[in-house]
Amino acid sequence: MEKPPFPSKQPRSTVGPRQPPLHYCEVCRISCGGAQTYRDHLEGQRHRKKEAAQRKEAQHSSSPRKVQGPLHCGLCSVSCTGADAYAAHIRGAKHQKVLKLHTRLGKPIPTIEPTPRSPTCTRKLGTHALDSSSEASEPPEPRAAHSQHQEGKLARHRTERPGEPLTLGGLEEASRECWDVEPVGLEFVEEVCDDKGEVIRFRCKLCECNFNDLNAKDMHVTGRRHRLQYRRKVDPRLPLAMGSSSRVQRALVERLRRQRQLAQRQLEDTRQRWHTELRQYEAHCRQLEEDLRPQEEEQPPLALAWAPESLTSRPGTPAAPRPPKRRPETSDDRHVMGKHATVYPTEGELLAIQKAVSHVERALRLVSDILVEEDQESLEDEGSQRRAAAPSPRVLKGVMRVGILAKGLVLRGDRRVQLALLCSQKPTHALLQRIVEQLPRQLPIVAEDKYEVSCDPEANIVISSCEEPRMQVYVSITSPLMREDPSADQGMEQSQHNPGDVLSQEKCLETLAALRHAKWFQARASGLQPCVIVIRVLQDLCRRLPTWGALPAWAMELLVEKALSSATRPLSPGDAVRRVLECVATGTLLPDGPGIQDPCERDQTDALQPMTPQQREDVTASAQHALRMVAFRQIHEVLGMDPLPPRHRPGARSRKRPREALEGTSEKKRGRQGGEGLV
Repeated sequence: MEKPPFPSKQPRSTVGPRQPPLHYCEVCRISCGGAQTYRDHLEGQRHRKKEAAQRKEAQHSSSPRKVQGPLHCGLCSVSCTGADAYAAHIRGAKHQKVLKLHTRLGKPIPTIEPTPRSPTCTRKLGTHALDSSSEASEPPEPRAAHSQHQEGKLARHRTERPGEPLTLGGLEEASRECWDVEPVGLEFVEEVCDDKGEVIRFRCKLCECNFNDLNAKDMHVTGRRHRLQYRRKVDPRLPLAMGSSSRVQRALVERLRRQRQLAQRQLEDTRQRWHTELRQYEAHCRQLEEDLRPQEEEQPPLALAWAPESLTSRPGTPAAPRPPKRRPETSDDRHVMGKHATVYPTEGELLAIQKAVSHVERALRLVSDILVEEDQESLEDEGSQRRAAAPSPRVLKGVMRVGILAKGLVLRGDRRVQLALLCSQKPTHALLQRIVEQLPRQLPIVAEDKYEVSCDPEANIVISSCEEPRMQVYVSITSPLMREDPSADQGMEQSQHNPGDVLSQEKCLETLAALRHAKWFQARASGLQPCVIVIRVLQDLCRRLPTWGALPAWAMELLVEKALSSATRPLSPGDAVRRVLECVATGTLLPDGPGIQDPCERDQTDALQPMTPQQREDVTASAQHALRMVAFRQIHEVLGMDPLPPRHRPGARSRKRPREALEGTSEKKRGRQGGEGLV
């Protein structure tokens, strides 16, 4: 029997899809090159997210309640907010890539007709139908409801039934996603449609602004701006206070954290700089206290700390003739510098002052911002369009350091420093009370330390630290308007606008004078090296002796600066103290003397005006006695300290011969005599 002829090779089929590869992911709609790549893909985060999304989608589809939502592409598993976005996705490269892959693998391709998808969060505001094509997939009963929903401008959200579960897995997640503020003014938000009748955007007639999607519209009708316009134009009794969202709270916490980090970095930089200055000063004091080692005659003398820069050599300059040798440091210089080391504040006091002052300055800045916001809201509540359009002026213009803090004259044991707070208007007791109420709320924001805020009888704000060493920061409020002297015709007009509870004009003028004194001192006296040292020593003298205590601090600073700046050569600390005592002893402070004119006043004003003639004579007699004590090498009695031990001069040699040298010479003489006898 003959076998039927069969072809040795079957022809290749030209119809039908090709067999798909073995490693294909149905969830992500992608193919993998091998088994290991396929396993890595299944364990990846992208695959797990898509699986979770599909499970949630299945739960929403199985739920008996269906709400119109965004359009969904089943091929790419992508949801779109509108028909235009869905059409752009269909034309996009991502959709075309997935479509080609499914065509090549022979996978079933879903229809490209848009299918609605249930929203992920049920909001308090109603949702709108996006286009008519999405309604075709709805059942007949919901379709009629949606058609009625499209006819109106807006629709309220239906009340949920007690037995229905919320989407996204529970009430807690839904409450975090949705707003808790009740929307107002929904009737003023209208839909803008195109020629086909599709909603392209929303417009608010109250605020005159447009929105492209529902989320932006929902956030707007619950926001502060819309509520403010609604209160101004529709219902003046609508409250503006509402709780901030979690996003705003997180932003506020982040802002406060950054402010604290910045303040901590600034405090660390200041602390490092003060440490460096303190170490340099301690090294200089040790150099003054320890005995100098014998130096060779060829070595140049050491330059002292108060030596001017012009006498020291600079690198890179040609060799100049050596200046004449300076007189070595005298006993008066050592005593003055030793006294200055005892009255200079400690490291802990310097750090405590710097920390307290920086905290108060930053807190006053926050108080200024809060006062501006309160004034702006009060102007808006009045309903005046002109006042609301103009920006509210800042009441607190700035804070400046005055007194011993600005001049760098803080002594050991000082616990009180002063700040000046400038205002754009005349300060009143009401403004003072507002600042006192706001400071305790702002200090915990800028610092973790505890402070006590109070007000003294002189209308100064007192901020006291609760940690040792306890520092007190006095804040004096003033304004440049307090110094103005209007003419007679303007006085009546200005008195009508002045408030009745203005602070004391005398105290405000004293604060303005302290500001001028600080600026003058920084410009004239800070550059003189021995000036600050001499002023500190004389401040201690005024504290110890009641006679010198009658001398005003500002007059003493002017006296020291004038005495040192008029010298023909740089002075050492000992010579500077002697020159100041000579100026006082010659009768500068006496009533018939030249006196001390105040350079910070417009008219000629004597800085010694608070002193009586008897006090001036007592200070002059005390200066004459102190000058005699200095001449007889008793400066330690004037400074109120123990005498320092004498110091050996560098290069000085003892006149007596050492004992070893004497013994050596006697042995040589004996040898010579013995040799001569033997010869």
